[in-house]
Amino acid sequence: MGFDELTDHVDSVWDDDVVPTLHEYITIPNLSEAFDPDWATNGHMAAAVELFASWARSRPIEGMTVDVVELEGCTPVLVCEIPAHRAAVSEHTVLLYGHLDKQPEMEGWDDNKGPWTPVLEDGRLYGRGGGDDGYAMFASLTAVEALVASGGIHARLVVLIEAGEESGSPDLAAHVDNLADRLGDVGLVVCLDSGAADYEALWVTTSLRGLVSGVLEVEVAEQGMHSGSASGVVPSSFRILRNLIDRVEDCGSGRIRLPELHAEIPDDIRSKAEAAAPLLAHELVGALPLAGSTRPVEEDVVELILNRTWRPALSVVGLGGAPEPGDAGNVLRPRTSAKLSFRLPPTTNPTLALEAVTRALTDRVPYGATATFADAESGPGWAAPPFEPWLADVLDDSSERHFGRPAGYQGEGGSIPFMGMLGTKFPTAQFVITGVLGPGSNAHGPNEFLDIATAKRVTGCVAEMLAAHAVQGS
Repeated sequence: MGFDELTDHVDSVWDDDVVPTLHEYITIPNLSEAFDPDWATNGHMAAAVELFASWARSRPIEGMTVDVVELEGCTPVLVCEIPAHRAAVSEHTVLLYGHLDKQPEMEGWDDNKGPWTPVLEDGRLYGRGGGDDGYAMFASLTAVEALVASGGIHARLVVLIEAGEESGSPDLAAHVDNLADRLGDVGLVVCLDSGAADYEALWVTTSLRGLVSGVLEVEVAEQGMHSGSASGVVPSSFRILRNLIDRVEDCGSGRIRLPELHAEIPDDIRSKAEAAAPLLAHELVGALPLAGSTRPVEEDVVELILNRTWRPALSVVGLGGAPEPGDAGNVLRPRTSAKLSFRLPPTTNPTLALEAVTRALTDRVPYGATATFADAESGPGWAAPPFEPWLADVLDDSSERHFGRPAGYQGEGGSIPFMGMLGTKFPTAQFVITGVLGPGSNAHGPNEFLDIATAKRVTGCVAEMLAAHAVQGS
């Protein structure tokens, strides 16, 4: 392939076609199904899917078919199938994955920005969903176009864009089973829904954490009571909730107490953490918007890396049952609830972890109060298989060409349930999980942005991966 032709094509498509379409996408409040149970009626998801499908159908990719696949009771998936170039040697399919559903708005956006208001500023496109993960389909198809335009070839390709990842991909297993024949024999998976430690290299994710989540609710009375009459007699639902959470998490250190949520950290993972620590120090400490004199939980960057990638952790991501402080009366409240999100090491069994969490939170509740752990769900983590030599070479070489530095490798603290599912379904496949979410990009939070230059470079690297895969014999 011609490098200049490749990058010129990527730049042109991104500037003229992708960025304007992402502006339109950002204006659509297509919240994931967990945050918009009436998504089918509200129509925002359908609008986003149609925008993506229309753009894909307009692209000059020979032989490509574009389908919106719907199953009853499920969010849709968008499937783009591209036949292999006649000169391709590889008989294996490349599956390129992304998603188009979004997280809720959140508060704290700058005055000139907002979740549904696209703003292009200093080369960064602000708004919900651009970098997580609306860009993925556009980058994938642009990579194919640029590859062909610069003289390269590719094997059979399937681009799969789902609409439920931010809800834990509850519908994806059904879609994968339904699409089994169309997916074919997958030899390489390219997922564009991950993070980057900086904007100076292609960052490849080597592991993802699993997930257990649910809503813990403690109920002590049928209605609220005057605190002067009830306090000291009726137990506080908040105090019981604190007690139950302390069964699973040490409130002093944050360490998870349940052995079922832990896993042995491999020696090579610790070695990679030590090697990556100098590059990741800024992301893990310096780039965090810590308030006042708040410090990270550890001073050792290596331990912070392992905390974020191979140790379980609890985040209380929601609270219910209490009014705002300014609206609070002197009332002993009847119930308190908390949405709990446990991140699990990549190799932890999520089913056993969920059972252990549920048992710890609901057995032998103090004072005989009622405690439930509802809407509970779990998902597996994932650890990458070793890279074959050809893939390791193209990752480093393409990163060097497009970014100026060899590829970086890191575990990620988030979850992509699809990867664990595909790892089981295609045990011999190679996996490249990468993305554009570098320091400050703030996915899920206020002022989320997509760094356009990084997205273009990632697109170029994907094109080179596809070309290298096409000439690999079976």
